[in-house]
Amino acid sequence: MIRKFINFIFYLAVAAGLSGNALADDKVDFFRAVGVDNAAGVQRLIDRGFDPNQRDEHGQTGLILALREGSAKVTDLLIASPKVNVETRNRSDESPLMMAALKGRKDAVAKLIARDADINKTGWAPLHYAATGGQVEVMKVLLEKSAFIDAESPNGTTPLMMAAMYGTPEAVKLLIDEGADLAMKNQQGMTALDFASKGNRPDAVALLTAAKAPAGSGGPPATTSARPGNAPAAPKAAPAPAARPADGKW
Repeated sequence: MIRKFINFIFYLAVAAGLSGNALADDKVDFFRAVGVDNAAGVQRLIDRGFDPNQRDEHGQTGLILALREGSAKVTDLLIASPKVNVETRNRSDESPLMMAALKGRKDAVAKLIARDADINKTGWAPLHYAATGGQVEVMKVLLEKSAFIDAESPNGTTPLMMAAMYGTPEAVKLLIDEGADLAMKNQQGMTALDFASKGNRPDAVALLTAAKAPAGSGGPPATTSARPGNAPAAPKAAPAPAARPADGKW
């Protein structure tokens, strides 16, 4: 009887080990399929019970990786899947909407918003990322959905500051025209104009200088009327995108 019991325990342990190996293999297969845009392979794994919200060894989710790597078919599949939580963030607190905004994926941005992705998450927000990449069309979508135009990162950096240093003149102009606060300073005491100067961005410097010119001086008014819902966000703690220096180094 004792021997039978020991054998039973042994078989259970072997079965558990095999099951664990199978789960590990599924995870490897899942992220490999995401990387090569193999939507059929991803769907098969999900149908078998694999959780698509898992993170890889670097803390990335499948959906964020698909957006980052340009795996369009997998991106569409994962956004549409009811088993995917579109607010699952990576280890750096980046959301799929933030990555879609950075990459200029207007189609994915619209689909994520339709699934209630958080437009105004605290810390670094999707509008920061769109402004960093100069993704004007995505910025327009976010602003139309009441993104906070003066959202503050953990160190007080706004989308206008990011556009001024890393984005495009068109991104800077859009934010100015939409009523971004030109006078705001981050925790290092830097304004958007300071960011443009530090980044050696003469086009952005010219736009911001002209926008700050007083009425009657030949330049446009500082800003247009602010859009509804553009009060500053109240961010707490999120890391910076890889496309820009970490907080506190400006």
